[in-house]
Amino acid sequence: MAPVLVLIDLQKIFAEPDSGWATPDFQRVIKPTQDLIGLFSPHVIFTRFVAPGEPTGSWIPYYEQWPFALQPPTSYAYQLVDEFAGSPTLDKPTFGKWGPELAEAVGPGGELVLSGVTTDCCVLTTALAALDAGVHVRVVADACAGVDEASHQKTLDILRLYAPMLEVVTVDEIRAQLTPERQ
Repeated sequence: MAPVLVLIDLQKIFAEPDSGWATPDFQRVIKPTQDLIGLFSPHVIFTRFVAPGEPTGSWIPYYEQWPFALQPPTSYAYQLVDEFAGSPTLDKPTFGKWGPELAEAVGPGGELVLSGVTTDCCVLTTALAALDAGVHVRVVADACAGVDEASHQKTLDILRLYAPMLEVVTVDEIRAQLTPERQ
């Protein structure tokens, strides 16, 4: 089965500088993400972080800290950025996006390629859950952004500790690893 590219939370709530969840290097990941889509299409899944209807458990104090984020999934803030608008999405009210939907898309013994925002939250939690499920993961460093550059780099260093189950790669390395028939 072909590797599945999962593009984590490329949404306006993380892209726009005036958002409480702004990711400073968000715009840097647009071009590498477009390159990845060209390499992996049609095996591409966009995810969206969305607020739950009613927070429960540890999410209650979380949304007390971030009340602006308690918006419906249809709100402007939770839409994909313009470059990817209209793409179908897998919506989850959780940091990690791994679950039955991605497990089915990847298949047993499959491979997940991750990029998006933020490296130090949703990308990290998705990668670790997929590893626990026995999936090989590649995180595309230059197509990810963290809450700041230091956190991005620290998270990539932590992810490298999970080798050989997980590889931290670049778009160019992905391109070079593809079989000739995909190029």
